[in-house]
Amino acid sequence: MSDSPLLSLRGVNKSFGVAHVLHDVDLNIYPGQVTALVGDNGAGKSTLVKALAGIYPADTGEYLFEGRPVSVHGPKDASALGIEVVYQDLALCENLDIVENMFLGREIRKGPFLDETTMESKARQVLASLSVRTVKSVRQSVSSLSGGQRQTVAIAKSALWNSKVVLLDEPTAALGVAQTAQVLQLVRRLADQGVGVMLISHNLTDVFEVADRITALYLGRVAADVAVKDVTSRQIVELITTGSSSDLPSSSSAATV
Repeated sequence: MSDSPLLSLRGVNKSFGVAHVLHDVDLNIYPGQVTALVGDNGAGKSTLVKALAGIYPADTGEYLFEGRPVSVHGPKDASALGIEVVYQDLALCENLDIVENMFLGREIRKGPFLDETTMESKARQVLASLSVRTVKSVRQSVSSLSGGQRQTVAIAKSALWNSKVVLLDEPTAALGVAQTAQVLQLVRRLADQGVGVMLISHNLTDVFEVADRITALYLGRVAADVAVKDVTSRQIVELITTGSSSDLPSSSSAATV
């Protein structure tokens, strides 16, 4: 596990007209770690994720990848760096099977034809590497999968392209207890392979189960960035609701709001 972040934002600001949504945001995502991004509705989480994904270019500030400044002006720029995003709606096509979904828009060809054998083999390999055992066949239609299985396919798809950073937007929303446990295990295995994972979640139980660090947003500012082992759920709730916690450890970087 490296002490150097894979992806960093420094002093990032983003406004929409007169609405200043992100204020001087600093953020780090480390290889082999799960960083949880938490905050109340309207805290700026969605805007921050879209800034990371290149959908909303920052107005000011620096975007660094592997320690060097980079320009990210669109999702293709982020993808070229090795950044994948799994949005809450999963962006899966129900009428296609697992292989077709995993390679959608990035199909492997052999001459003018699709190389189905290679794609099927690679899909099986990535599912096996993440110890996914809940999917019977990679040729199952996505429409036949449960919510947890669909989330598993979406996460595995992000890992298929040797991603370095994966952003997961509320991956356990609307899942039952057993399916949530499966998805959290998958998130942990992804990080254990050296991927830098950002987990956006409202569920603090999930956060404390799987995350290594927590970045708390309050009204568009980073209220704190702290190791999970150094905080309690109560302190994180205080950060989310008030922007501060009186007894945070000194190692955290709390912002003045």
